[in-house]
Amino acid sequence: MKAYELLFFVAPTIDDETRIAVMKRIENTIAQGNGVIDNVEDWGKRKLAFEIEELTEGCYTLIDFHSDPANIAELERVLRITTSVIRHKIVRRDDRD
Repeated sequence: MKAYELLFFVAPTIDDETRIAVMKRIENTIAQGNGVIDNVEDWGKRKLAFEIEELTEGCYTLIDFHSDPANIAELERVLRITTSVIRHKIVRRDDRD
């Protein structure tokens, strides 16, 4: 398994239930691919560098995890179709393998 980190943000106006549901969906997708979540950091509300979909702020979350490279495509698909996730980025971390 390889080490990855996922950074995503949601609109600061969504409720905590929706934010928790998004986290559960991401955790389930990683777990279904036999991945392991190492660390979850809630960065909270941060100002965006530029306006995205009329938003100037977003609630950021960083997830460090290990997964097989074949399962990253499924995680990308889930993140793209989850309407609460505004933007996301998955990066492979060679320094943590």
